[in-house]
This record gives sequence, C-alpha cells and structure tokens, in this order.
Amino acid sequence: MLAGGKGERLFPLTAMRSKPSVPFGGRYRIVDFVLSNLVNSRIYSIYLLVQYKSQSLIEHIRQNWVLSPVIKEHFVTVVPPQMRMGPEWFQGTADAIFQNLALISQLNPELIIIFGADHVYRMDIRQMIDFHIQKGADVTVAARPVPLKDASSFGVIATDENKRIITFQEKPKEPKPMPSDPERAYVSMGNYIFTRDFLVQALVEAQGKKHHDFGTHILPASLEKGRIFAYDFSSNVIPDIKPYEECGYWRDVGTIKSFYDAHMDMLGLEPRFEVFNRNWPIHPIAFEGPSSRIISGHIENSFISEGVNISGASIRNSVIRSGVAIEDGVDIEGCIIMDNCMIKKGARLKNAIVDKANVIEKEETIGYDPKKDMFRCHIDSSGISVLPRQGRR
Repeated sequence: MLAGGKGERLFPLTAMRSKPSVPFGGRYRIVDFVLSNLVNSRIYSIYLLVQYKSQSLIEHIRQNWVLSPVIKEHFVTVVPPQMRMGPEWFQGTADAIFQNLALISQLNPELIIIFGADHVYRMDIRQMIDFHIQKGADVTVAARPVPLKDASSFGVIATDENKRIITFQEKPKEPKPMPSDPERAYVSMGNYIFTRDFLVQALVEAQGKKHHDFGTHILPASLEKGRIFAYDFSSNVIPDIKPYEECGYWRDVGTIKSFYDAHMDMLGLEPRFEVFNRNWPIHPIAFEGPSSRIISGHIENSFISEGVNISGASIRNSVIRSGVAIEDGVDIEGCIIMDNCMIKKGARLKNAIVDKANVIEKEETIGYDPKKDMFRCHIDSSGISVLPRQGRR
C-alpha cells in the first residue's frame, strides 16, 4: 500500500498528518477503507509504505491494525523510506516499490498487489485476482469510467474487446472519451496487480532510466512487453450492497469539497455509501472510553460517535466524532466535528469542518460570515470553512 502522499489539496487537514491518516466518517481514518478491503478479501501480508508526516499514521496502525501475533504471514507493517539508494526519499510510486524489493524477495509471492491508501470505496480484491489469473496477465489495472471533464486527473485507458489495454495516457490535457460514451473516459484507479517477475524486471529497467512512476513510466513502457489488462471495477460484487447505494462507489477524497461531500454521501435513510454492512465491514478505530451521553436536544440525520456529550443542542446533517462535548443552545448544521472538540453554549456552526481538539467559544459562529471566518479558518474555494487542528491529541 502506497501511503506517502502529501495531500496538499486537502490542506489544512494535512498540515500535521498525511492524507491516508486524515480522520474520516464517525470512526475511521481514510486508510482504514483500503486496509479493510484487503483484510475482507483475505489478504493478510500488507506492507504500508509511508513518507510525509507519517507519525500519526504509524501510531494509528500500531494501535488498530495488529492482525496476528502468531501467524507470521498475517501482518500490517509500516515501512518508512530506507534510503538504500542514497539520501533521497521515495522519488515516485515505482521508486517506492523498487527501494523495497528486498521485502518481495523475503516473502517470494507469485503476485504483488499495489494499491493506494487514500480512497473511499469497497472492493473484493479476490475478484480482481481471479480476473488477472484468468487472463494470464502480467499486469492488471483497476479501472472505472469518470466524467470527461475530470479525466485529466487520472491515467486514461483504451482497451480492446478482451479488456487488454492498448493505450495508456497519464493525466492527458485532452483525454479521449470512451467509444461507447462521449461524455466519459475510462481511467485507472491507481490499483495494480503484478506478477512478481514482470514487476521486478520493469522496476529494474525503469530505475536504470531514472523513471520513478507507475502511471507515467511503468505502465506505458509495459504495453509492448507484456499482457496488460483493465479490470472493470463496476463488475466487482460486494455482499449485502443495498439497492439505493451508488453502483461502484469510489471517491478520491483529495480536496476539501470531495472530502466533505463523501461524508454527506453516508448520511440519510438511503445513503450513496452505506457504512453499515455486516458482510463487508470497514474496521473502525478502537475507542477506550464511555458511551455517548445525550441529555437533551434535537438530532437529525447525523452520526454521533462514542464518548460524545450533548446537552440541549440542535445537530442536523452532521458527523460528530468521539470525545466531543456540545453545550446548551449550540446549533450545528452540515458539519464535520472531529475528535475531542469542545463547542460551548450558543455557538453556531454551518457547513464547516472542525479538526481535532478545537474549542469553539460561547456564541461564536463559523460558516456564516466568510470575512469573519478568514481570521481563524481556512476558507476553501467551495465555501467550506475549515478550522485547523489544535495541539497534537
């Protein structure tokens, strides 16, 4: 798993942590979605390659992702840059794997799965593995259609009738639409399966040319050398998916707006993404503390996590994470309130993200007056006010 991204577009939530470590939903961090997909798919040998501002993520893995102290093949191990090639950190996604080829040699696997750690979705990866084996593929790339206007942010794929990739363009300025749909393009999700020998050879050749990225270098160079296929993510079947959920739900929560919208997608009686799925759970953060306590108030269409104290507040269309205290007369609408915040009497918050350990004083308002908010908050281009994290809790 590649978990080293800076997440610059998610600032200020990434001011003191990497993107995969950003809290998400009522009980998770972004990285938990991909880790849960791997574990639910019965894939238990997992290396997590980290780089920027990694301490928060390292602590999260240590506290919440111990798979088995007995079975040596069951582990989630955090791997920082080893700098075996010199003083530089990872130079790109392919370089991150190249610098850790020793880990592949130790386990000697037939297949290597390389996934990003910063997307929100459910996926049975075993089905992608079956597709890879059935096709006799050297490389399989998970792919999905996106609106043509968004395709420049991805690797754009064209395939033949057998799903074999015939062209691959990394983040083209003028992406080519799908032949069957001029309004959408078929793009890489940044998730790959490689056969071991093909991956090692491709990485060695790329390193010799100082090519360090999968999308820009490895995949285009591999088209003439191997059998490269696209796995259609929309064909992936997850048990107990509800009829009202969005088919093939997948979000790159890399901007404040997409991060906020993905939270709203989980709310309501018929959410686009249903977190309550017993047959494919997203494994949450362990919480040691009391249950939530609600003395009085009005709560509508919201997530309330453990250890929350609410007295006389109105909360609508919001996500309240653990350890938050909300006093009398507080009004919260369309907000994400992260762990261990204190919101005092009469405060009003609307369409805001409040990061961890903040104190909102009596009668204070956030989200109503951008000119006033700008002295304390980061104002996203979408209009969402973001109050940066306080302290290091």
